[in-house]
Amino acid sequence: MLIPLAEQLRPSSLDEYLGQDHLVGPGAILRKAIESGNVPSMVLWGPPGVGKTTLAYIISRQLSREFFTLSAVSSGVKEVREIISKARESGNSPFLFIDEIHRFSKSQQDALLGAVEKGIITFIGATTENPSFEVISPLLSRCQIYILKVLEEPQLLCLLEEGRKELQKQLGIEIIITEPEAILRISGGDARKLLNALELIATSMSHGEKVISIHNKNTISIIQQNLALYDKTGEMHYDVISAFIKSLRGSDPNAAVYWLARMVEAGEDPKFIARRMLILASEDIGNANPNALLLANTCFQAVDVIGYPECDLILSQTAIYLATSAKSNASYLAIRNATKAFREHGDLPVPLHIRNAPTNLMKKIGYGKDYKYAHDFENNFANQEFLPDKIKGSKFYNPQENQKEKEIRARLKALWKDKYKY
Repeated sequence: MLIPLAEQLRPSSLDEYLGQDHLVGPGAILRKAIESGNVPSMVLWGPPGVGKTTLAYIISRQLSREFFTLSAVSSGVKEVREIISKARESGNSPFLFIDEIHRFSKSQQDALLGAVEKGIITFIGATTENPSFEVISPLLSRCQIYILKVLEEPQLLCLLEEGRKELQKQLGIEIIITEPEAILRISGGDARKLLNALELIATSMSHGEKVISIHNKNTISIIQQNLALYDKTGEMHYDVISAFIKSLRGSDPNAAVYWLARMVEAGEDPKFIARRMLILASEDIGNANPNALLLANTCFQAVDVIGYPECDLILSQTAIYLATSAKSNASYLAIRNATKAFREHGDLPVPLHIRNAPTNLMKKIGYGKDYKYAHDFENNFANQEFLPDKIKGSKFYNPQENQKEKEIRARLKALWKDKYKY
């Protein structure tokens, strides 16, 4: 059986590992732990193809400890207990790596707790989903969470060159990449996807040729012709959810339900779909229609109870509601603007009049002095300063042009007059 190029080029040491310098670069937190031999149980969270599995292998190899691996898709409590039993016999806290830990049920995750807590195993879980939602709290509290980032263009180009050289040697031809942009775009920062695409393109063009030139046009043509083959591992999943979210944001209910149907027919986790709609309800609709967040949250809870096949109706209803709702990203922009201000100015002092004053000493030095209790004033509003002096008057929230936020803007203007220029 031919070994895929991505597997052939899998790095075996930290020095060969591409990306994630914030974790494994010189002096980085995880590299220090590995070099000291004191590696905690951990969850590696990041998008596909950024090196989660590879990093787990490298850690076990560098520490020369036994390495057990399970897939959450095909393993259960029985397999977990069997490995824990073997680990107990070895007495060296071997690594147990579980890919797609978000697919493990609560009872399956519960089976790990005792062994992780006692150090019988050192657990490494990998997930593309937010572990706060998908990993039970007792297990999460026993693990360090390390966030892996999408590979950047310089790293992808380096990997592309490694792949080109290896394929050139294997196929016995000269491979020239004149335009890498299409391959990089197709990869979406996923190393495995990039190497799969390169391998598919090169093998498709190599028949009877001594020299092949890979450019954007033939890249797109070959990938489109072989889409079913190329997507056999489900990588299209991320493209479809992207199309779905963009259709909701773009107020197209017809496109939204089409992409939803695609995901439902493919057996996509309904909680994954519902969670993405929950985020969109706040990020892209916000206070233009506050009910959107309520409905999306109800949808998330309902699909968890109902499951397939009936939950597709709930997903459809919610998707159509969100697609046809008024849109605003003002809340999203507000928190981003406020975060930017904090990062620029640092920990500015809280104005004295709105500080908490639980002791007499604090009261004596002015904490809480001259604070105006809003409910003691007309319309439950007192004009006073709530921001630090250095950034007073800063407007982070800017209501947009929809019916609900026009009402919000009018109220803020009536209250604050010209202060925030509403």
